[in-house]
Amino acid sequence: MEGLDLKQMTQMVKIIAEEKNLPEETVLDIIQMAIAAAWRRDNGEKDMDVRAVLNINNGTAEVFVSREVIEDDVAFNPATEIPLKEAKKQKKSAKIGDKIEEKHPVEKFGRVAAQTAKQVVIQRLRESERNVVLAEFEDKIGTVMTGVITRVEPRLVRIDLGKANGIMPRSEQIEGEYYSVGERIKVYIKDIERNDSKAQLLLSRGNAEFIEYLFRQEVPELENGSVEIRSIAREAGRRTKIAVMSTAPGVDPVGTFVGGRGIRVQAVMNEIGDREKIDIINWSDNASEYIREALSPAEIAKVEIKDKQAKVSVTEDQQSIAIGKQGQNVRLASKLTGYDIDIEVIKSAPKKKKQNVEDSLLSAIEEASEEATEEK
Repeated sequence: MEGLDLKQMTQMVKIIAEEKNLPEETVLDIIQMAIAAAWRRDNGEKDMDVRAVLNINNGTAEVFVSREVIEDDVAFNPATEIPLKEAKKQKKSAKIGDKIEEKHPVEKFGRVAAQTAKQVVIQRLRESERNVVLAEFEDKIGTVMTGVITRVEPRLVRIDLGKANGIMPRSEQIEGEYYSVGERIKVYIKDIERNDSKAQLLLSRGNAEFIEYLFRQEVPELENGSVEIRSIAREAGRRTKIAVMSTAPGVDPVGTFVGGRGIRVQAVMNEIGDREKIDIINWSDNASEYIREALSPAEIAKVEIKDKQAKVSVTEDQQSIAIGKQGQNVRLASKLTGYDIDIEVIKSAPKKKKQNVEDSLLSAIEEASEEATEEK
């Protein structure tokens, strides 16, 4: 055969399987696919249903063309269909709807067909190798790994994780974070995206789970269960709110996450950048108290709840704090608590004029003098 040595390809099955860490059956299927594609290129038509069988013992191959049995005397496509009368010549028991296979020996291929086979082998091997490697990462979904940035594109960053490559789309990046080729970076394995032709790892640094994972590395009390993270709301690169609680008496959950002199929360911020602020609040099963905490540092005058709607009253001087820059504080508080929060401004009560000690003494003296004068 010109340009395509079947015996050599047969011998290469085991070698390729070992090099690519693929099952021999997978490599054999790929080579048979390539033989079928090459035969179709030289002898058949594009829409033909062709399969090939390679005999690994003697290095010979055969192809089988499958056609569907249809009624006689109707228009048909000879590449994919065969009339019943003709089908019965090959198989007496044939009936409409059956599949009839015609066997053809593989003798030789032209140069173009051989090139087609080579391209199929290369493409299919790459896809199979990629899928096998990615399958190894299925149990790593939900964890953080360190990778090396290999390419920075306008809409995504490509990262090498050793045995596989992943992509981090813009939506999964930290806003304002700069990425450079060759940089080592921690990423959250979010998912494996698959379609008909390929599979790839979806990575993230901008999701809430990345923050939770980082805190789990810094707060051992999370592992022993004395504290819990109940909810996280995040706008990566800007602000994150975390609601925490304690399951052990005497344990301050917020203080546990902050750490002595803020060392724990600072370790997390060192990874995500100082641009992103982290608010750690106490979770409460009392919705009103929880919403007050979530809107901190604003001082809340009143909270009214109906279903999943919360009307929050604040004084004028607390309005901008409660809403936050571009609505960020109230937006994150709403996401954290699960309530639609509406901020309402109320007039603050007039402040009473404070008297100092001297004014009080003078008033007392004046009252005493008036009483003494009246007695005289």
